[in-house]
Amino acid sequence: MTKVANVFEPEGPLSSAIKGFQPRHAQLQMATAIEATIKNGKQLVVEAETGTGKTFAYLAPILLAKDKAIVSTGTKNLQEQLFHRDLPTLRKILSPKKVIALLKGRANYLCLYRLEQAQQQAGQFAPGVQNQLLKVKRWSTMTRSGDIGELNELQEDAQVMPLVTSTKDNCLGRDCPVYDECHLVKAREEAKKADIVVVNHHLFFADLALKDTGFGEIIPDSDVVVFDEAHQVPDIASQYFGEAISSRQLMEMAEEITRLCLTELKDLSQATQMARMFEQVVKDWRLQFPREPMRGNWRDWRQQADMPSATQRLEEKLELLVEVLKTARGRHKEMDNLIERGEEYLSLWQQLMNTEQTGFSYWFETTSRHVVLHQTPLSVAKKFGGLVRHSQRAWVFTSATIAVNEKFEHFTHRLGLFDAETLLLASPFDFSTQALLCLPRYLPEANDYNRHSHLADIAQKCISHNRGGTFLLFTSHRMLQQMADYLRDILDRKVFVQGDAGKTELLKQFTEAGNAVLLGTASFWEGVDVRGDALRCVIIDKLPFASPDDPLLNARVEDARLRGVDAFNTIQLPQAIIALKQGAGRLIRDKHDRGVLLVCDNRMVNRYYGARFLNSLPPMARTRDLNQALNFLQETDDD
Repeated sequence: MTKVANVFEPEGPLSSAIKGFQPRHAQLQMATAIEATIKNGKQLVVEAETGTGKTFAYLAPILLAKDKAIVSTGTKNLQEQLFHRDLPTLRKILSPKKVIALLKGRANYLCLYRLEQAQQQAGQFAPGVQNQLLKVKRWSTMTRSGDIGELNELQEDAQVMPLVTSTKDNCLGRDCPVYDECHLVKAREEAKKADIVVVNHHLFFADLALKDTGFGEIIPDSDVVVFDEAHQVPDIASQYFGEAISSRQLMEMAEEITRLCLTELKDLSQATQMARMFEQVVKDWRLQFPREPMRGNWRDWRQQADMPSATQRLEEKLELLVEVLKTARGRHKEMDNLIERGEEYLSLWQQLMNTEQTGFSYWFETTSRHVVLHQTPLSVAKKFGGLVRHSQRAWVFTSATIAVNEKFEHFTHRLGLFDAETLLLASPFDFSTQALLCLPRYLPEANDYNRHSHLADIAQKCISHNRGGTFLLFTSHRMLQQMADYLRDILDRKVFVQGDAGKTELLKQFTEAGNAVLLGTASFWEGVDVRGDALRCVIIDKLPFASPDDPLLNARVEDARLRGVDAFNTIQLPQAIIALKQGAGRLIRDKHDRGVLLVCDNRMVNRYYGARFLNSLPPMARTRDLNQALNFLQETDDD
């Protein structure tokens, strides 16, 4: 027997360290497959359904191997859970001498230099921001890591955050006067010395695309890379192998120029004037887009009435601003950095105005205040696949939802993993008795404008029969808000709505309530683990096909058509199936859980592709009778 196999034996190390540990054949299969992959330096793609124990299945082999490993997770929350809970538990019993490190993106660390600068300029800030700054300063004297996540007094999006953290654009690097005390530098140094480094996908690909500095020295030294929540990897890789520029970046640069010229370089009045003019031009450009958040095709929007003149004015003012700044080159390290940023932004802007290049999607997304332009490659298979094949290291990709109809081609082809071995591991849960899937009859069509009233009626009945908690998962914010307004008026229990608070806080309150209702969109379809009575009913409003207005999807669809490929069956359908699997996976998280999943979309039964959705879901008992689902909920309560 191998070392890894010993770990998962009934009397092995895990049984003594974890109360109630039960050997799981699927967990052992996954662990031994990863052990073999590490030895032969190949690639492995594993779908390990809920309950398999995939986290320990990949941590045990990398702890027992001599190799240095990178573990990349889908979110910062999962990253912290791995580093603070799962890894220490296993390391203690398997490899206590191994050094582990947590590494986040630079925006997660306090920048001591920018904090000092912000304090000097505090008089220019609003009273609320000044108060936040005082809290940051107080915390800065106590923190060892400088990880902003420790600062619980402030929200993640507090106005002070951009003032006390750095970006790759405004970081002075080794020229920084407090470089030796830099929290980010120290975190990276610890990561270089560690045997296992826990990162997240965004950080991994930011480094891989050479958009950051420093972290790139770590990845080449790793012998093993494990991606958890790997179903997110293709889309994240596409973002980082592309280019983007935002009005926020341009505005922040202009604001920093103004502050520097009002404090350190007071004789540069022309630069101050040009920076303020440039700020106004950027604001004018933002006004060319609708106020409501949206996504759109940049190739098309570039042609709209006043857009060409607005983009031309922005480019001219940026070019002029850079020329004015160049006259002060060498006078101040921060000014030299701003000149470099200005030149980089100008080059990037001109690149994103040249929308004639093929093989890319040119698109934009807006928030209430800003707009981001993107140039995204339609495929990363050649670039990423080539990197994997020539890297001389082992790669493991795992998630509860990668396969479509028990096949992996949709995932492996998007990443160019044509030589990867695959492994499909079923959940140990008894879905046929623990869960019931209901596809209610007599529903309006998915595009019916008034279908929210029918959905509300179904939701109200399920909630009234369910003394536990209920999730309502939506594919659009419009439907979510309609339902939230209605349910808040008629329900006598707590109703939590995405956006009312941070995701972590909402889930905490929902779980503690025990019988609450939570309404969410995309971010609540995955990465949510609520066990027991707190979640016993999940209602999905309709099949999660990507919005037809999604510019990146449209570009991929058009590219598929030009290549003679069936875009719906190869792109849109597989992505929707994986998203539905994620949403359905919220219901049964433990062998003692019981509950009902309702999918309120007739297309599951009256479209040819409905069977593909059904075949990809866990083997739950099924019904079309809502009353049967209500009875199941009541029976569950009486057990």
